[in-house]
Amino acid sequence: MSLVLWTRAELETATGGHFAGSEGSDVTGISIDTRTLQPGDLFIALKGDSSDGHAHVATALEKGAAAVLVHEAPAIQDGRLLVVGDTLLALQDLARARRAQFTGRLIAVTGSVGKTTTKDMLATALSASGRVHAAVASYNNHWGVPLTLARMPRDAEWCISEIGMNHSGEITPLAAMCQPHVAVITTIGSAHIGHMGSIAAIAEEKACLIAQLQPNGIAVVPDDAKGQAYFEAAAKTSGAILWKCGEQPDSTARLLDLVQTDIGSNFMAAINGTTFPVHLSVPGKHLARNALSALAAIIAAGGDGERTAQALGTFRPGNGRGARREILGGSVTLLDESYNASVPAILAALEVLRITQAKRRIAVLGDMRELGDFSASEHLSLLAPVSETADLVFCCGPNMKLLFDALPPSLQGGWAPTSAELAPAVRASLHAGDAVLVKGSLGSAMRTIVSVLDQTGDTP
Repeated sequence: MSLVLWTRAELETATGGHFAGSEGSDVTGISIDTRTLQPGDLFIALKGDSSDGHAHVATALEKGAAAVLVHEAPAIQDGRLLVVGDTLLALQDLARARRAQFTGRLIAVTGSVGKTTTKDMLATALSASGRVHAAVASYNNHWGVPLTLARMPRDAEWCISEIGMNHSGEITPLAAMCQPHVAVITTIGSAHIGHMGSIAAIAEEKACLIAQLQPNGIAVVPDDAKGQAYFEAAAKTSGAILWKCGEQPDSTARLLDLVQTDIGSNFMAAINGTTFPVHLSVPGKHLARNALSALAAIIAAGGDGERTAQALGTFRPGNGRGARREILGGSVTLLDESYNASVPAILAALEVLRITQAKRRIAVLGDMRELGDFSASEHLSLLAPVSETADLVFCCGPNMKLLFDALPPSLQGGWAPTSAELAPAVRASLHAGDAVLVKGSLGSAMRTIVSVLDQTGDTP
């Protein structure tokens, strides 16, 4: 039997709401999507810009929801309805209540690139040390963060929260809700620069996570990032300690003796005077640095460094985030980076493509989004690294056309306005022995190209 996540009485007390009748009961999970709702869940009818969960209340009840959180009374009369003033605010109230009950250690992760991967590394490494609760997928926004906290099991010993932003002022309320013991900033880069206006503004916003650390908390920050002054100022605000992480000689956590192959890497992690050997079954210096940050955060939170360093060897990236697999009868290597993109992320993916053993290396790139007035310069900044890495390049989207047109004709594989139009040309170009990288922002729908390449077919 599933453990009770929230009792009926706790739900009413935390949200200030009341059940419409006596049928409402204890819940074993929380859902915001009836397609994945399980019997016993609390269904929260969130209202967004383009959808309203209140339209799915009947479905939630039919599928066995133990309780349904609403702020608009539906035509259906059911005692399982928990009526509140606003369902999003009620979700946030649940999050604060569960955080107040939590007696374990909470690590929060932000950064321009690598948030979800580092969060997943933390969860993988800590699974060897206790009960871990971590954010699902990229649940890092105004509803994803409170949902993560509200879903935290009563017996959790570790909680890993991911915190994102694309506008100023978004991190502070989410970080205050989390009250982290340890903060991790993975990178400071140009993602969302169209909204934020400058790298300095991005660094300042990311530093807001440090300002919300608990007293004597520790912030693990990249030693080569712009914006160190913001990190230092935020640490003074919260009384936190800064651990710099990277390759500089005076950093608290240092990446040493990195050896890479196209299927993995080995390095030594020197953290606070102790050295740990780390093996990753995935390639890429950026992933080694993410692993170093994760390990440093775990040690900062009081975890077992040796045990978690060993557990990192079992980490595997998710689909769209660097997953590698053989396709088309095993004759072609696919590097699936289709989930999102920014200049730093594309440079890191190109480095992996560069060390991948192949007869030809093919880059398939979609538009980067949210760059505003910086869009043209950001896309064109990829010209040299793409030209030096790829034997053939395919691009889609109006912004990537700038890059495509600037490439030498010998590298131009093809351009199309959308990923759906480009996919057949990419598939037709592949030969046995190729390695193909697919990367672009979520809005570029590069997953469409990956789906086409994943389809079974004859060896090219």
